[in-house]
Amino acid sequence: MNVTLLIPARYGSSRFPGKPLAPINGKPMIQHVYERAALAKGLTSIYVATDDERIKAAVESFGGKVVMTDENAASGTDRIEDAITQLGLKDDDLVINLQGDQPLIDPITIEQLISLFERHPGEFAMATLGVQITEESELNDPKHVKMVFDNDYNALYFSRARIPYGRDTNDYPVYKHLGIYGYTRAFISTFAKLPLGRLENLEKLEQLRALEYGYKIKVAISAFDSPEVDTPEDIRICEARLAVD
Repeated sequence: MNVTLLIPARYGSSRFPGKPLAPINGKPMIQHVYERAALAKGLTSIYVATDDERIKAAVESFGGKVVMTDENAASGTDRIEDAITQLGLKDDDLVINLQGDQPLIDPITIEQLISLFERHPGEFAMATLGVQITEESELNDPKHVKMVFDNDYNALYFSRARIPYGRDTNDYPVYKHLGIYGYTRAFISTFAKLPLGRLENLEKLEQLRALEYGYKIKVAISAFDSPEVDTPEDIRICEARLAVD
């Protein structure tokens, strides 16, 4: 199975401009993401998908591969669709979409996602990961997206609110969504053509579009969190975590 991992990276960010190039322990963040992803077994190739020449130059400086995408891409999925079209991937090729702001990604989580498709061929076209929340501060923080799933680990819903809501107790596990996806090349093309979903627009969560139009999202629960970098303060948290690893 051909497995291509794509790391979409934009320079523009209202909260943190130039985020992919922010230095973490002497390396740009995008390099940390790329190098940690490269440790995962089962990948055929890795590319950073960007529309910015500064990011392209940074990635090429450490030997990474880049595919330049349309600067007017409406969403992350459109950027992925542009990239895989340029790369000439086949319909049944597997694509892993890893966000460029996850410098602490554990390679095992990528392998876990690939394994879902290997163990359940043809049963679903899209998959993602979650992790049980252990920090109470994350439970009601809309920055941390929560998820619920059925007994067969098919996603039921994703929300910025705490779900499920325990009416009579708080003593139950709550799961956070990790920003990594796997899907077939054919499904990405299908997904990119779907109109914006009502719930997707309300929550500002693109994965809800798949659920709204009746597509399954298979879920695996990881033992490893992968905190995202949203602010300069998150950089300092990452540096402290990396110093301990």
